[in-house]
Amino acid sequence: MGRTVAVAALLAALVVAGCGSSSGHTLAASRIRGKTLTIYASAPLLGRSDVTGEAVLSGARLALDQVGARIGEYRIAFKALDDATAARGGWDPGQTTINARLAVLDPTTIGYVGEVDSGASAISIPPLNRAGIPQVSPTSAAVGLTSAVLGAQPGEPQKYYPTGIRTFARVVPDDRVQAIAQVRVQQGMGCKSTLVLNDGEVDGEDAARSFVVAAQAAHLRLVRVTTFVRDAASYKSLAAGVAQLAPECVLIAADTESGAVLLTTQIAAAMPDVKIFGTADLAESTYTDPARGGIPLAVDPRVVLTSPTLGLNDYPPSARAFNAAYRRRYGDPEPAAIYGYEAMSLLLSAIERATDDGTRPAVRSEVRAALFATDDRRSLLGTYGIDRDGDTTLRRYGVWNIVDGELTYWETIDA
Repeated sequence: MGRTVAVAALLAALVVAGCGSSSGHTLAASRIRGKTLTIYASAPLLGRSDVTGEAVLSGARLALDQVGARIGEYRIAFKALDDATAARGGWDPGQTTINARLAVLDPTTIGYVGEVDSGASAISIPPLNRAGIPQVSPTSAAVGLTSAVLGAQPGEPQKYYPTGIRTFARVVPDDRVQAIAQVRVQQGMGCKSTLVLNDGEVDGEDAARSFVVAAQAAHLRLVRVTTFVRDAASYKSLAAGVAQLAPECVLIAADTESGAVLLTTQIAAAMPDVKIFGTADLAESTYTDPARGGIPLAVDPRVVLTSPTLGLNDYPPSARAFNAAYRRRYGDPEPAAIYGYEAMSLLLSAIERATDDGTRPAVRSEVRAALFATDDRRSLLGTYGIDRDGDTTLRRYGVWNIVDGELTYWETIDA
């Protein structure tokens, strides 16, 4: 009862805060008073993809700790929030709204790291945008969050930016890059026809739409694009239907929480010769490792995944240093860990530049401007910039096999 009352009170406060906002108020409140700047981070810490949420937050903490949680005269406070609920078994729209509004209501907020899922980013971007809070996502890749290219939905991306000014940036390449990588690796493995299964989530649908655009451009035949029921008790009838269509390859555009493990297993059983491909949200141990509920070892040789994370040898030496530091502190990193680190590092760099190494007033609008002025940044991901839409200029994607339940790097594709 106490939690219910507290949440209700918070939501009431949010309504009042939202109704009282104006562009003039936002500008007046953009300067942070005092010597504490707070960075909020939001990620799923419940459900099958909690390993990715934990990795993103751990990477972000490592980046903050490496600067001593200080920029000049400012102390940087870090508040990690869970955007998942037990009832949904993953990120939740209501919880994501609460997380974003907590940041909006905090007068010391200087930036926000998140979200992990594109559907969650679609919810958190507008309130953060109204407050002028710079936001950096480590892994949200849906094209419509930043641009109106083929694959975006009607009204995107304008509907996410009520002020008309961009506040959202991401360090991960968007789904257009992943789609090109998927098409190239599939064709390289002899695929002439592909059937696409997506889980109906924003990320799954966006990855599927982007794949369709790339496949058509590359003359890869699409057998069908189908949305499957999330977390079904069985996919045997779906697998039998797919087998009747006889595609050479199947692409699963989904997250692990969708039931993708069971779907993959039953597709493999129904079609002994089909090649199975998966999108980036499946590149986590809870999908690959049977000891953590992942696919059976016997299915491993038939599955290929794409992920924005590359092999260490394809990164600058700083990535190997990060990997070693992360392993000492947290254990083996999930693929998304390096993006959590870089999302925080990029935001800290923008704060540093906007405040002249922590000697000038901290102003949200100036941090936002510094974020979008990022150019020729030398990072552990490589050298990149942030364009006017908020997208990284990096266009490389990794291809991964699964060997004995572990992700094993294969190659990098430049899109």
